[in-house]
Amino acid sequence: MSYAAFLDGDPLIVTAALTGGVHGKEANPNLPETPAEIGRAAAAVEAAGASVVHVHARHQNGERTFETERFQAIDDAIRRHADDVIVQHSTGGTGVPDADRHLPLRTDPPPEMASLDMGPLNRYDHLTSENTRGLVDSLHEEMVDRGIKPELEVFNDGHLNEVHGLLERHELADPVYATLIFGPGTLSPPRPRNFLNAIDTLPDGARFNTLGFGRHQLPFATMGILFGGHVRVGLEDNVYYRRGELAESNTQLVERVVRVAAELGRDVASPARAREILGL
Repeated sequence: MSYAAFLDGDPLIVTAALTGGVHGKEANPNLPETPAEIGRAAAAVEAAGASVVHVHARHQNGERTFETERFQAIDDAIRRHADDVIVQHSTGGTGVPDADRHLPLRTDPPPEMASLDMGPLNRYDHLTSENTRGLVDSLHEEMVDRGIKPELEVFNDGHLNEVHGLLERHELADPVYATLIFGPGTLSPPRPRNFLNAIDTLPDGARFNTLGFGRHQLPFATMGILFGGHVRVGLEDNVYYRRGELAESNTQLVERVVRVAAELGRDVASPARAREILGL
């Protein structure tokens, strides 16, 4: 999509990644961890302009869990506090059996969306999230069976190849929705040219979401807005508002990207409009 074509394109879908599964309140005391905290955070970001919330589950002590029951408690809290926000569960993870990766898909009702990591990546100094094709296929098949829209998480150029491979092995419901992720380590290096190349490499007709880790969150969100994509912000990916200043909340990060979109002439999608764009 050309630099100016977004003016005639879809309104912007803002996803808020509320908590994540790695750092907790030790990194930022404003990060929500309990179901009640996550439910209230979901309501606040929805009011600020987010239409999707990306959800991880945690035990009471803040450690990550894949248990269906804990996701259920979080979803119930989101429905209690929020109005109409789209819930997207994470299935990504490291160091757990493949069977556990399916558990976030089994709430009642199931989430409308779920993440699907497209290939291996290194985490920390001694762990690798394998994300074999067999696991990717099995997660995708359960998503289809349960009516869940996959959000294809693309951490590097090799994962773009895996998106095309998934399309060769399976029929994905239109539109294909991929999150392009930029940052350190196994991620695509956070350079504008890499962002443009990734857009060009996506399957025809795919929609894309833009995610920059840490200090790259705002510039890559701005590029996503300019080039007709959608954006993800939140305390999972960036605990700071600016250098040396912790973010007050997920809402503060959503409000900033909504202001940027307004300055650039891009409308922001409501949850109902986001469902139309994503084919939910």
